[in-house]
Parts: sequence; C-alpha cells; structure tokens
Amino acid sequence: MKIYKKWQVLTTCILVFSAVACSDFLDEDPQSLQTANKYYVNEEGFEDLVRAMYPLWRDIIQDRTLVLRGTDTFSAGIWDDALTNQGQGPAEDAYDIGFGAGFESLETLWNLLYREINRTNTVIDRAEAVEGMDEGLKAIRVAEAKVLRSLALFYAVQQWGDIPMPLNETTVPNKEVGKVAAADVYSQLIADLTAAENVLPKEATDYGRVTKGTAQFLLARVYLTRGWNFDNSLGGSNTDFDMALDFADKVIAEYPLAVNYTDLFPQRNDNPLLETNNPGSQNAKNGEIVFAIQFNTNDITNAGDDTNDNSIVGNDYHSIFGGGADELPGAVARSSAYNRHLNKFSTTPAIYRLFDPEMDTRYNHNFLGKIYALKNVSGFNPADGAAPIDINQGDVVLEFRPWNSPALDLSERGLDVGGTLPYSVINTDEYGRIDASKYHDSYKSPMMWKFWEPGIPYGDGGGTFDFALFRSAEAYLIAAEAIVKGATGGSLGSADVYYNAIVDRALGVNAGGEPLQAAVPEDVSSLASKSYRATAATIDIDMILDERARELMGEYMRWYDLKRTGKLIERATKYNPWTAASGSLDTHHLLRPIPQQEIDLATNNLGQNPGY
Repeated sequence: MKIYKKWQVLTTCILVFSAVACSDFLDEDPQSLQTANKYYVNEEGFEDLVRAMYPLWRDIIQDRTLVLRGTDTFSAGIWDDALTNQGQGPAEDAYDIGFGAGFESLETLWNLLYREINRTNTVIDRAEAVEGMDEGLKAIRVAEAKVLRSLALFYAVQQWGDIPMPLNETTVPNKEVGKVAAADVYSQLIADLTAAENVLPKEATDYGRVTKGTAQFLLARVYLTRGWNFDNSLGGSNTDFDMALDFADKVIAEYPLAVNYTDLFPQRNDNPLLETNNPGSQNAKNGEIVFAIQFNTNDITNAGDDTNDNSIVGNDYHSIFGGGADELPGAVARSSAYNRHLNKFSTTPAIYRLFDPEMDTRYNHNFLGKIYALKNVSGFNPADGAAPIDINQGDVVLEFRPWNSPALDLSERGLDVGGTLPYSVINTDEYGRIDASKYHDSYKSPMMWKFWEPGIPYGDGGGTFDFALFRSAEAYLIAAEAIVKGATGGSLGSADVYYNAIVDRALGVNAGGEPLQAAVPEDVSSLASKSYRATAATIDIDMILDERARELMGEYMRWYDLKRTGKLIERATKYNPWTAASGSLDTHHLLRPIPQQEIDLATNNLGQNPGY
C-alpha cells in the first residue's frame, strides 16, 4: 500500500499539531479521547505521525508559481500584450512593484514549507519517547524526517536567504522569530543528510518513502548549490563540486536511466479517439525515479493536506500549462479527451526552439503537434466569404508547425488565412501571438502535454500519476555541471559524456547524431541552427541549462537552477517576454521578500531582504 493512503483518512482526525485526535475511520478504533502525548508513544501512533510528513508535499509541488514563472521557460501568455503594456503584467514575470512582501504566492509557499518543517520536527523530537518499537526501524523513520526537513529548508533558503530554522517541534505560540545565516542552514542540511544517508535503506519498506538514494540525490543538489556560493553567503568552496559529483555518481550507479524518455510519464495516444490508456493501466514506477510524490486512483486519499481546504484532489499537472482545445471545431465541451488547460504556465516562445523536432523524442512528447475533431461538424465556415466545409470526426483541425519547418506559402496554410488546407496551420513565430480565426481563439499555442494523463475526469485536478521529484537523469546533469565548475574524478569521465548520455537517450534511434536547436532561440523568425551535442571543448553552463530545460521542463526546479548558476537575470530577460518588456529584474530579486504576514506577526524585528 502506498504510504499516503492510510494517513489521508487519519489526517482528518489526528492532527499533527493538535493535542486532541479524532476517530481512526480505517480501523474503527475510537481515538477521540487520545491526546498526542499518549498516541504517539507506541509504534502504531509513531508510524502514523511519520506518514503525516508525506501528504503535504502534494500541496508544495503543486504550488509552483515561484519555481516555474518568471524564468526563461514559463511565463504568462499573450506575449504581444507584454510590449503593449510595457511589461505591466503578472508580477511573477514582470518583477515589478507588485512583486513585494504582500505577493500571495510568497505567503503560500512559506506557510507550506514551515508547516512541513514542523511536522518533521515533531517526528524527530518524539522518537525518543516511543516504546515497543525496533530501534533500527525508529532510526530509519527519524532519518526520513531529516531528509524531508532538509528538502523544505533547502527550498526556503534558496528563496529567501537567511531564514528561521526551527529544529524542534513547536508546541506553544512564539512570536519571537530569529533568522539563521544561510551558510549555517547549509551546514545543517549537510549534517542531517549525511546522517540520514548512513541510516536509510536502499529500498524502502513501502514504495514512496525516502531512501538512501533520496538523501544522496539531495546531497548532490545541496553541495552543487553551495559550491556556487551565491553572493558569497553560503560557505561554499570548490570542494563542494567534488562532493556533488561524488553523490551524483552514487545515484547514477543505483538508478539506471529509463530506456525511453516517454516511459517516465503517463502513456497516451496523441489522438484521443485512438486512446486505450487509463489510470488503471498506468505504471508510475520506474528504475530512474529516485523519489516521487505519490498520487493514486482513490479520490478519498488523493488530495493534499492543506488545512485551508485549498488542496486539489489529485495531480493537476495536466491542467496548468498552456494550450487547450475547447474552442476548436469538432470539440466536445468539458471532455476529458483533451481535458482542461488553464494556461497558468505558458511555454515561452524561445523554448520550443531549443529542441530538434525531428530527432529529439522529447519535442513530440512535450508538445502536441496536431489536434483532431472529436465529432462531426457539418457546414463549417472556415473564413468569412469562404465556402462551408464538412469536418469529420478524426480530421485534423489544427496543426502547430515546428520551428525548423514552417509553412512558407499558402499551399501549406489553412483555409482560414486564404490557404488550401482544410485545417488551420500555425507557425512557431505565431505561437501565443496569432489573431483569432474561425478555427481557434487568439494567442493560440501548442498544448504542453508532458504530464498529460488520459482517462481522468475533466477539471483542474484528478490526476493519479506520481510526480517524479528526483530522477537520475538530473544526476547526470548535476555531474556535468560540477565538472564544468572544476570537479574531477567522475566515474563516467568528462562533463560532455554525462551530458550526452541524456541527449542520446532523448534521440532514441538517432543516438550519436547531431541534434539541432535554433542558434538564436529568442529570434522566433530565424531558421539558423546549431548542434546541441556537447564536446569537451564546447560544453558550458548555458549548454547544460538548455539541456535541463529540455529534459526537466516543468519539473519543479527552474528558478532554482537559474539562481544557482547566476543566470536568472540574463536568461529570463532574454527569453521571457514579460520580464524583458518590464525591464525590472535585477540582483535584489535573487532573494524573495519575506512575506509581510511573517514580519507583522513577529514581535521582534524579523527584517526584510534588501530592495523590498
């Protein structure tokens, strides 16, 4: 049984931060008279307490505004409006005056991370009093808590720099809040993760728990980040890159790459009318995955654990990205065939151009190239003054042309623009900018279908597929980055070897070939190209960041990558239309503002980060 399932029922009854518990509906064993001090003192109660650490991660990874937006890969759509409005748009992309201490996403992420930190502290502090439990098992559970606490603190210290670092359970209200230097936070992370790695097993008793590999992967990330030593404030040194490489190699040795990139995500057919997959046929387990946030097919146990009732039931990664098909001819209203697309995270124009659409299998997996009619349409008018046509179920109604193969004349365009094809054709330089036609709304762009899951109900959530937070493909790129920064002794050799292993997996039958990306990605009209196969002489940080964008697109890390490498300002300004039009992004944005609620609640002077 996945570790989330029992706790999802218990969590409504046994609150981690409450002194009183309710009924255990699973076992029908009344706990209404139990107190936390009585319930968590034996193995059963303590195991429930440990399980309580996991569900909140569903809410954390689905609160991704501060991780994906305002970067080079995702932004608000309607990019021409960025110029028209002189960048006065969504604060998370514009980095303007609206991105201040009162920005809601700051408060949300802060609260989620510190709630998780307190849950893990509760496990660690209460372990000693637990009776009748094998000491070795108890040590493993404490190690799990230390890894999850470290992950929450790691996200927080990257976002805010010097932060509060509570290491004990909060049992009484305390408005005296002190901050700890970022360097000290990193020291604590490394100490806790090292201790946990020595205790945790390679395989967990229940799939989904933290393992030795989880600790090793996180150590690789932490050492890599400390090595860059942001603003000379993390206590880092070049030795950290050697440690990052060492732990990345450990992960690589234990977690082999999946044969195909597509094996890592829900299986699907690009034509919904030919779909045979459903949640019951999917298998999210894969040897490449080091740690995943669990979801399942039971609505009762598939939500997060947000006490403000903001949790989404199920994975929502199918619905948050750009695209959509609801307005197209032959569409079926509120159908799960293409499902809902909220356009909260629109792929920036340049990112489509980082892929070789013919050779790189990730392009066709990540972006839907054609949309089909789900029903017959008689007498459809393709353009004003044009003769009506009939559209049959299964006909193509919209095609998105890849950047390196645009439709150059009307023989390759649709009837809606005076062409000859019975469907609309949109070139890459028109993505997110095109005017409306009889076939589609304005600003149309391809669906980002990387995480799309067939057979789930129409709506924001409902996804059942696990979200891979750590996988070994990233370990290869961590190793490559560490070597570029001076690390030596990699088990596979030079940085380009690690990097090209990920490229070649994506190329499939074309492994060893020369995949071509746009030479100037931000110039959406240019057809000039360059290879993204690395050599020892050509590999650099930008090349690695491009490959991280291709391989890890949407996987809850981009802002951290750009901040770590000192590339946020350069790349967001170059590739994010809203950031570029605003012109407001500068060095003070490399730390987020402390949420105003925290400053207001603290009786001491918590202080604000510079520039806010």
